[in-house]
Amino acid sequence: MSAILSADDLNDFISPGVACIKPVESLPQKQSNENPYEVTTEDKVQPENPPPAQISLTDCLACSGCVTSAEAVLISLQSHNEVLNTLDAQPEIRLVSGENWTVVEDSGKSTDEGRIFVASVSPQVRASLAATYGISEKEANHIIHQFLSGPNGLRAGGKHGSGFSWVVDTNSLREAVLVLTADEVSESLMGSSAPKRPILSSACPGWICYAEKTHPFILPHLSRLKSPQALAGTFLKTVISKKLGVPASRIWHLSIMPCFDKKLEASREELTDAAWNRLSSGESNTPVRDVDCVITSRELLSLASSRGISLPNLPRKSLSQSLRLPFPDPALDAFLFSGKSFSRQTIASGTSGGYLHNVLLSLQARNPGSEIVTQRGRNADVVDYTLMSPEGEPILKAARYYGFRNIQNLVRKLKPARVSRLPGAKVATGQTAGGRRQPMSRNRATAGSSMDYAYVEVMACPGGCTNGGGQIRIGDAREFNAQHDASVTSETSKPLPHEQRSWLARVDEAYYSADSDMDDAVEDVRTVSVTENEDRIHKTLQHWSAMTDIPLEKLAYTTYREVESDVGKPSAPNDTSRVVELAGKIGGGW
Repeated sequence: MSAILSADDLNDFISPGVACIKPVESLPQKQSNENPYEVTTEDKVQPENPPPAQISLTDCLACSGCVTSAEAVLISLQSHNEVLNTLDAQPEIRLVSGENWTVVEDSGKSTDEGRIFVASVSPQVRASLAATYGISEKEANHIIHQFLSGPNGLRAGGKHGSGFSWVVDTNSLREAVLVLTADEVSESLMGSSAPKRPILSSACPGWICYAEKTHPFILPHLSRLKSPQALAGTFLKTVISKKLGVPASRIWHLSIMPCFDKKLEASREELTDAAWNRLSSGESNTPVRDVDCVITSRELLSLASSRGISLPNLPRKSLSQSLRLPFPDPALDAFLFSGKSFSRQTIASGTSGGYLHNVLLSLQARNPGSEIVTQRGRNADVVDYTLMSPEGEPILKAARYYGFRNIQNLVRKLKPARVSRLPGAKVATGQTAGGRRQPMSRNRATAGSSMDYAYVEVMACPGGCTNGGGQIRIGDAREFNAQHDASVTSETSKPLPHEQRSWLARVDEAYYSADSDMDDAVEDVRTVSVTENEDRIHKTLQHWSAMTDIPLEKLAYTTYREVESDVGKPSAPNDTSRVVELAGKIGGGW
């Protein structure tokens, strides 16, 4: 586990079950100098004040059957130390700008020993950094690029002076996921059988982990699309490998995310080159992960501190064009690095990528004159949406569910009915998620309105992804300000709830301000219609598939599986060897 993860990061609480109890180890009492033959009465026994229980992410998730021991090993290997160790252990494959875009400087020598380092960064990370340093989201983006790729960042130290050849904004891949999600929902409305309605978003790995290991009946409802992080890994490794002739195992992808659960996602067996690389089917080749390592916003600060680099002191401007390497494919270079973001980061779209909002806008464009009606649910993290026709008839119903408390309510409504086995029992009928009528027991006959939903955006963190467990906290910001401003005193007391809410609002403000930071040169993106943007994305995806000669179904989609919890079961005698074996198979050499 990451050393910076603590119990304070668990901002949403689920009451533990009977099997979710961590035994307390009893320590031997200290020897006293009292008479050993003296009879001790109750009034002489000093009350014990045991220290507060310490709980780690492994304890929390493993007790509810979310993380196996093998997965815990894989997660613990993803940290800022792993980034530094990899940069020092593997020299960087040097790339140069050739006549036809970027080429390998010495393909005969470099590909056998070195690595091509690439990174992807989420917008929530930039917002967290901007709020911490009191800068704009655009300046935070420049700082990250300068640190990962610039001469004053990682390249200024280390054994080989290695850095990252390309740093990609996950917003580009998110736009592709948004368009494909709208297609998926539209197909389901026309009678497509997979996935079942309501379609539930699958970009949150904490939610996916919860569904796979506690409620397998949810799996047919999950969107089959990869998350932006996973799609970025597939995109970068397929294109670079194809264009530069470098094996996928020589391409090392770092993802910087707001969430610790993204480490779980990167460790999934489904998200390796075995899903798309035909050459990896041989027994001698081990699968290579699409995302090699995930670090969070706070771990980014630890990464810089380990190299003695002050992030706010780095240049707050884009890298010189002379240092920028064009992406190997011209069309895909424009897609990744044009700076044009056609999807807005607004309050209406939310802090988690705007999956639901884009679905509503897409279907609204296909139904001229329709109107989106919003209704708040039982709390701010539950919102119902209805797309109404000009005649006032509902075209589509959807919802947003953030936080595990709300997710549990959603799961209860989707749980299949249990028919009573008692002879003569009366059975009511109810509407199922797929729109069919089926028998339903009396206590489930009044299920909620979620049965009518076509799409639900589900995120594990209350408030969305800007409130991810790996984001920079207010205590971290206070410590930074105290170190760099003598007039500010460092507060050691725990932030009050209203202070934490105020801090989250500051991060949200930085996240939503990304649109205002756009250059005047790209203002034309605001005039692009939803339909035109969808056509642009579809053409880009078709080009990607044709260039790599891999069907889009293998590139952009994934699968899910029921995972049986081993809580309360005896451990296998060779559990340690099994963990080591798995880490070797899915570690790309870990």
